[in-house]
Amino acid sequence: MTVSSPIPADISQEENEFRNARLAKLKALVDKGITPYPYKFNCSHKTAELQTKYEKLAVGEETKDEVSLAGRIMACRNSGMFIDLRDDTGKIQIFSHKDYLNEGDQELLKLLDVGDFIGVKGLIRRTPRGELTINSSQIEILSKALLPLPEKYHGLTDQEVRYRQRYLDLIMNEESRETLRNRSRIVSEIRACLIEKGFLEVETPMLQRIPGGATAKPFVTHHNALGMDLFLRIAPELYLKRLVVGGLSEKVFEINRSFRNEGISTRHNPEFTMLELYQAYADYNDMMDLTEEIFGRLVETLYGKTAVTFGEHTIDFKGPWQRKSMCQLVCDETKVDFLTIESDQEAQDMAKKLGVSVDKKDSWGKVVEAVFAEKVEPNLIQPTHVTDFPLDISPLAKVHRDNPRLTERFETFINAWEVANAFSELTDPIDQRKRFEAQVRERESGDEEAQHLDQDYLTAMEYGMPPMGGLGIGIDRLTMLLTNSPSIRDVIAFPTMRPKKD
Repeated sequence: MTVSSPIPADISQEENEFRNARLAKLKALVDKGITPYPYKFNCSHKTAELQTKYEKLAVGEETKDEVSLAGRIMACRNSGMFIDLRDDTGKIQIFSHKDYLNEGDQELLKLLDVGDFIGVKGLIRRTPRGELTINSSQIEILSKALLPLPEKYHGLTDQEVRYRQRYLDLIMNEESRETLRNRSRIVSEIRACLIEKGFLEVETPMLQRIPGGATAKPFVTHHNALGMDLFLRIAPELYLKRLVVGGLSEKVFEINRSFRNEGISTRHNPEFTMLELYQAYADYNDMMDLTEEIFGRLVETLYGKTAVTFGEHTIDFKGPWQRKSMCQLVCDETKVDFLTIESDQEAQDMAKKLGVSVDKKDSWGKVVEAVFAEKVEPNLIQPTHVTDFPLDISPLAKVHRDNPRLTERFETFINAWEVANAFSELTDPIDQRKRFEAQVRERESGDEEAQHLDQDYLTAMEYGMPPMGGLGIGIDRLTMLLTNSPSIRDVIAFPTMRPKKD
């Protein structure tokens, strides 16, 4: 194999000097007939298994138990006599001495660096200092690292590098590894919870001819063979409902990737993960109960308690959570009851008196939403279901059974963030058509986020759609909450980033 290689464009001069030294070691390995990138290594154990199995091994005690394991060198002391080896479950010390190693492996030690992957065979012992250790009898190079790791005592603290080169972040920071592992546990637990409740997991298209199911600006792409533009999914809602219409199951869910062509912030990434589910013969009250059950189960599974810490707040997920209408929360905060205000103009004037900026084209419902966002939302730290949204900002929700200006919709707020959105779903095709047509008029007047009219979805509804409750939960924000992560980039392995300047 060749050991020459062009210099990567994004490494520093200092890194390149280290790289040249490692390339020389790589050449030395090849010259000795050693394959620096072999195909396989058989491991008998993981590090965590050994730490558990030999937890009671006495200080200074040696065993005759031979084990084999592999991992990355994280520290190397006394010319390789002591190596800290880490796999994906933990760390263990490797002791390499001429009394145990053959001459070839002793020479191999000289060519190893921090960052290399090696495989080790040897006997388990506990040192006089209490360190579980493998007395290595055989060492094999599994991958020669050509670039040095960040300085170990300070880890990797540059946030830009952490997000752009996530692999370095994961190598150096246990906290980052644990956050993403917890994300995986969260998704798995949600899936298990829903399957236990009889939900069927399904998949819906990510490329859609008509974007629907949410109020958002979509990404557009082009299909060459069909000669047509397609949209990246902003939500799976309308397809999931089609499946309920078809009788595939009365309970369906999808843990989906969705895309919205919107701004980037600590709580927004253009590509995100969402749970969306629908349950026939249920309403938004059932969805509130289900939301509380899912969140409560996750917190209990991860931490064995009902409360978690996020920043300076302790958030208690024990149910039942507060349930209060949007208009009532606004009234509590501002002493203004928007339900007594009839016209759009009067609502706009009142918002301005409250110091809330609104547009002269904003409807009554949009004004209420704007006042809520500015005056109420920042105070919703403990879990709260904000219910009964205005009709004109909820085109897919059923009209409230007690007030025709409102809908049976709620959003769940925790730490002042919206983390769930749910409806008593609109199942009347005639009403749905009117709502879509209103959205089309808003698009024509310049609202790029207003929804499209989906004729096929309306046709599906006309074949009969059962009453149902629907629920969407943002997995990214949920993971932020449950892992005390201040930025969405902390919980997405590869967040969308601006290009680096030259």
